[in-house]
Amino acid sequence: MVLIPLIRDYIDRMLQDISGMKVLILDPQTVGMVSVVYSQSDLLRKEVFLVETVDDASSSRASMAHLKAVYFLRPSSDNVQKLRRHLSAPRFAECHLFFSNILKIPQIQVLADSDEQEVVQQIQEFYADFCAIDPFHFTLNIHNNHIYMLPTVVDPPGMQSFCDRAVDGIASVFLALKRRPVIRYQRTSDVAKRIAQETTRLMYEQESGLFDFRRTENSSLLLVIDRRDDPVTPLLNQWTYQAMVHELIGIENNKVDLKEFANVPKDQQEVVLSAVQDDFYRVNMFENFGDLGMNVKRMVDDFQHLSKSSQNFQSIDDMAKFVTNYPEYRKTHGNVTKHVALVSEMSRMVEERKLMQVSQTEQELACASGQAAAFEAVTSLLNNESVSDIDRLRLVMLYALRYEKESPVQLMQLFNKLASRSAKYKSGLVQFLLKQAGVDKRTGDLYGNRDLLNIARNMARGLKGVENVYTQHQPLIFQTMEGIVKGRLRDADYPLVGNHFQQGRPQDVVIFIVGGTTYEEARSVALYNAANPGVRFFLGGSVVLNSKRFLENLGEAQRISKSSTLL
Repeated sequence: MVLIPLIRDYIDRMLQDISGMKVLILDPQTVGMVSVVYSQSDLLRKEVFLVETVDDASSSRASMAHLKAVYFLRPSSDNVQKLRRHLSAPRFAECHLFFSNILKIPQIQVLADSDEQEVVQQIQEFYADFCAIDPFHFTLNIHNNHIYMLPTVVDPPGMQSFCDRAVDGIASVFLALKRRPVIRYQRTSDVAKRIAQETTRLMYEQESGLFDFRRTENSSLLLVIDRRDDPVTPLLNQWTYQAMVHELIGIENNKVDLKEFANVPKDQQEVVLSAVQDDFYRVNMFENFGDLGMNVKRMVDDFQHLSKSSQNFQSIDDMAKFVTNYPEYRKTHGNVTKHVALVSEMSRMVEERKLMQVSQTEQELACASGQAAAFEAVTSLLNNESVSDIDRLRLVMLYALRYEKESPVQLMQLFNKLASRSAKYKSGLVQFLLKQAGVDKRTGDLYGNRDLLNIARNMARGLKGVENVYTQHQPLIFQTMEGIVKGRLRDADYPLVGNHFQQGRPQDVVIFIVGGTTYEEARSVALYNAANPGVRFFLGGSVVLNSKRFLENLGEAQRISKSSTLL
């Protein structure tokens, strides 16, 4: 499970060596980092009887001298100042301080000066400054994610903090993996270059001793790329379980909020989707929607059989066995109810929004050529009253990205049609997308029509047929992984930082996408790893996107760009 046990091991080490009743104090970022890998019952087993945020702990005056405080915080200046106030008037008998990344010497001095009552027992750095949502997939949950679309030459407010957080998270991943990588970046992205250069400075200059793991320097690679090189993937509807839940409902740190859905039982209004805690989800998270439905039905049938047998008590021993197995029975019941609720709600949304029809056209826009047929299909869906505003917008965007150079007249007709059919459409948003991520801005061969090898591969896929018309799209990251493994990643497109160079095929590769990852890409990475032993790819990004989040980021960047132009 790779990334997940790394974080679990850090938390285990924090808690198991401190005996007695404990309170765990977190900040808003470390709450997510802990919650995706550690359950409430896991914490109770470690004698953690209370979990607070550092802000809640600041506002409380009640003494808790019977508890030992375990702080796990990001080493931000804000958190250090809050800790200073906690230590000046301590509520706990002992304080054990753990930080998720590198703590600066002046920060240590501030904490030491504040500990006048000598309650601090230890200060340690545990490099868990990222959210390990899947075995090979992590996110940094950066809130101002739209920043990456703004020109770095202007250095807009928030750009430095965005880059600093990206560098901190990337550094933490490599410290946890005990690797120091060779670093490359996407040439056409200023923000990717900036993050790559600042990460190199940290690893090879400022904290070079910390990254000296006495291993072959060329066994690992960091590649920093830009979301705008593949704007298609976050615009597509999804048809595999994990990606589909995020697209239609939303997943936040492995939690799914179902409060807005009328038919969901009260005890299932917030559910957890975790490959660690849920066997059915782990097996089915990458399955397509059709197979998923059959597997859910099979799970329901098995549970009904279990329910009938558990109620058929023939003896005292039967009753005793049922009582012994009751926690497992309740857990199974909860899982069945959860997955049935999720699949039912998604089925309803698919039917309501005519997503099968919409998605087929999306896939053709992403994977097939034929401008005239595409224009006709998109026009027909724009006129369909059942198609939602967001689906209309995404269809026009996908058409524009594919045919921006081939059909300017038809494209303008679609712009006008979209504006007349969708009241929520922001004028110029499609044009802003083309300005950000059009063909002249992209490095990779997004549609497989530039490079002879990619053209041949696409022809072979077409001749072989596609297993499922709704999942035929292959994200650009697949080409990137193949390019790395086969040594075809061009230095001109993805330069190395500094005087370092890659010798042979790297064993561990972290691909960091500035602007965010998608669950479709995470699936592609997991399947590639399973099929190609000898190299491990890890995928990380500033956030985990669905189409709604991607469009919100685009709209916010457009708004800021407009206002800065007017000034």
